Amino acid sequence: MKRNATTALITVICGFYLLQLLIPSLEQNLFLINEAVLNDGLVHGVAAGEYYRILTVALVHGGIMHLGFNMYALLVLGNPIEYAFGKARFLSIFFISLITGSLASLAFNPVNQPSVGASGALFGLFGAFVIVGRRIGADVKATLVIIGINFGISFVVPGVDWHAHLGGLLGGVVASSLLLRRRV
Repeated sequence: MKRNATTALITVICGFYLLQLLIPSLEQNLFLINEAVLNDGLVHGVAAGEYYRILTVALVHGGIMHLGFNMYALLVLGNPIEYAFGKARFLSIFFISLITGSLASLAFNPVNQPSVGASGALFGLFGAFVIVGRRIGADVKATLVIIGINFGISFVVPGVDWHAHLGGLLGGVVASSLLLRRRV
């Protein structure tokens, strides 16, 4: 059975969530933070040279509901985008969105504010979904409404990193637009 990249990402992220439950310190070692003194008394974060956190933020989540919503979104968005772009280009969109989401979070949040989750990458997939939909002439209004509702939730629910969502969305729109342009 050939496994697609969407399923592989879901498997890896869920596996890390299980590890996070078994090893509580794992979250602190992987979450996104610019610079802060953590439990070991040392300065950690991207500003301290821990650049891996820009990617590992997607591996840790703030609870089972957070993980569940993110993995459902990855399943629903990932499969059609992977089908439309192919595995390599889908992964490019996912990781570019993850990076742009993380960079926006680092740029606009307080330096000691941690962030967790794959939402930046997922908002990038929302952006790619809109770009592909428009390209094939589909009505994308429903997807735009879902994006708007999710942004609204970002301002109502405390602790949601809307900067990462916006950065990821922009990264996904740009990446998918460039990748579609190259296919023509």
